[in-house]
Amino acid sequence: MDLLDYLATEFATFDDKPFNPVDSAALSQFCMVRAEGIVPPLRETVSSAAPRLRRTFSALRKRQLIQKLSDLVQDRSPSLRGGVRFVDFLRAERYEDMFTGLIPGRVKENLVALAASPRFRDMAMRDYASLFDAERQTQFAAMSFVREKDFAYIGFRGTDTSAIGWRENFNMACQAPVPAQEQAARYLEAVAPNLPCRLFVGGHSKGGNLALYAAMKASPAVQDRIELVYSHDAPGFKAGTFAPDDWNRLSGRIHRTVPQESVVGMLMETPIAPHVVKSSEHGIMQHSPFTWEVAGDDFAYLDDVADSAKFTDALISEWLARYTDSEAAAIVDALFKAIEASGAQNATDVFFGGAKTVALVTEAAKNIDGSARDTLLGALSALAEVAARLTAQGLAGAAQNAVSKLVPKTPRTSRSSKPQA
Repeated sequence: MDLLDYLATEFATFDDKPFNPVDSAALSQFCMVRAEGIVPPLRETVSSAAPRLRRTFSALRKRQLIQKLSDLVQDRSPSLRGGVRFVDFLRAERYEDMFTGLIPGRVKENLVALAASPRFRDMAMRDYASLFDAERQTQFAAMSFVREKDFAYIGFRGTDTSAIGWRENFNMACQAPVPAQEQAARYLEAVAPNLPCRLFVGGHSKGGNLALYAAMKASPAVQDRIELVYSHDAPGFKAGTFAPDDWNRLSGRIHRTVPQESVVGMLMETPIAPHVVKSSEHGIMQHSPFTWEVAGDDFAYLDDVADSAKFTDALISEWLARYTDSEAAAIVDALFKAIEASGAQNATDVFFGGAKTVALVTEAAKNIDGSARDTLLGALSALAEVAARLTAQGLAGAAQNAVSKLVPKTPRTSRSSKPQA
């Protein structure tokens, strides 16, 4: 059974079965839906506006002040009303531009399944926030899912198909924080006062990184309300971003999942042991939660990640350790110049090209200026050198596995699962 099968067959309410990691994965994938014009946006709330209104209308009678607050809720803060339901997204005229992510077709199926599910269909979505800023190299989106007065799930979007979104991912290796992380922390603090007491925070890929960052940076009042943070195959953090005491404050409240051949979830630092999920696919295609196997009301777990994931972890960690932040930033800049020169329609085409990715980037590097070309080719050469040395140290089988399994097989055809531009 996979994620979509779970949504089609799990009819228990949250009163009967508590919120679980599979629920989080489903909502994290819904965050890949472009919700502009459907989900009420994050706006000024009554609690934040009341002091300003009291000053402004100090001469007014109490009844008039109450009316002003009522007007604020009605006209300026739709986020304080019930929000919208999943069924409100079933608008065929918007489908062409509504879905993003690694497999947009599955994101669409996820929406339909959530709208039909008795477990999810009455959830309310509100406080939508989205920012895309090419100049600041920022791609961010989040929304809040509210289950009556019981709990709320604050979900952060992962990386879309844009070069800007992917560049921000790479910037995480040499910059802390990146703008999306700062946005995530501000978002959580802004919405928490007007949500039910019990909070879950989560996301997939970069969304999981943002969820963790926001929770780690939350004020004590907000942090104390967080029951669990779900990080689904998310990259970690640049060394030194958080101290041990920061992690200790969320001890026992971080649920980290990675597939057995994880690539993305092995990047950078996260001192939390992962729950290893069994996937029906191979290599980089395991990054999609739609390939993760479900057993009952949780994922099907394995004892450990595959050798290929361990090799990827060792390879990237040692390679990045060779560079200063400024050197790593120069490599990232050269990489995205090469991607632009390659003519790729979107960044996902490049980074999910498996072993072909290195060949594509190497070829594209020939079309960029001398300094950037030398920087990028030098970095690729260093990567190959580290891989060769790790192989010589006895990780030959893992190395061979890592390379071969980075080439994705054709996804199963039982559903529309082919990656789309």
